[in-house]
Amino acid sequence: MKAKYIVSVISIWCTLLQSQNAVLNIRYATVNNMDLKLDLYMPEHSSDPYLVIWVHGGAWHSGSKSNPPMDLLKKGYALASIDYRTTIEAKFPAFIHDIKAAVRFLRSNAGQFKFNAEKIFLWGSSAGGHLVTLTGMTNELMDLEGEVGNNLTTSSRVQGIIDFYGPSNLSTIMSQSTPHGIAVRGPALALMFGKPLDLSIGELIKASLLTYVTKDDPPLFICHGDQDIQVPINQSIELYGRYIEAGLKVQLEFVYGAGHGGKQFYDSGLINKVDEFLKSIIRK
Repeated sequence: MKAKYIVSVISIWCTLLQSQNAVLNIRYATVNNMDLKLDLYMPEHSSDPYLVIWVHGGAWHSGSKSNPPMDLLKKGYALASIDYRTTIEAKFPAFIHDIKAAVRFLRSNAGQFKFNAEKIFLWGSSAGGHLVTLTGMTNELMDLEGEVGNNLTTSSRVQGIIDFYGPSNLSTIMSQSTPHGIAVRGPALALMFGKPLDLSIGELIKASLLTYVTKDDPPLFICHGDQDIQVPINQSIELYGRYIEAGLKVQLEFVYGAGHGGKQFYDSGLINKVDEFLKSIIRK
């Protein structure tokens, strides 16, 4: 009976994957004998779709590419969910090198996977929001581009960024935080750099989004809950203000009553706003 149940579960899972046109555990690079992998989901009723790359959160030290949000897949976008080296495995900026390697790999293999590589978008939440925005802002900065993967001559540039409640200014986040936020963020940042925070001011500035805002940065969609006790809402307000000062395309949405994540961030109305933001970039 147990064997029949297991076979049934596997059959249902395989059917689900086929219906989503999913290809799992594609190796996009190998670093220090560690394979970096991604999962690719293709929409059912869209030919030559644009690609959104999802980067998970987890305080930079945990999380997985499994179970990404499928909301934009349902809107007709292809979705790639990637793993990257966390701070348990490597220190800053290794994870930025990995994400850029994933962008280069996907752009290089767009013909094989049958998505449109003309415009690629990054989407992440929490620490993933920080990582996608930093990745998108740092085109052709060699210490952040890195040399991960086999597609080093391919551009890692993206055309749009979706940042859900990510940190932006690591030099101010502790002073803005609640006691809960300090308890979570302090150890996570120390782990990111491999040293105590009071010795990390240079690294905090180097890993902060506000350090890299320039007039050629990609359009940015920011979303933050007004009751977030883990990443202060001021982090998104600071980034929004810096984008406005630079004359860049940016949209900031507050999710009233929401904390750090939750189903309110995947409300159909909010996802429609994200979709329209991306379509405004595609139409240009």
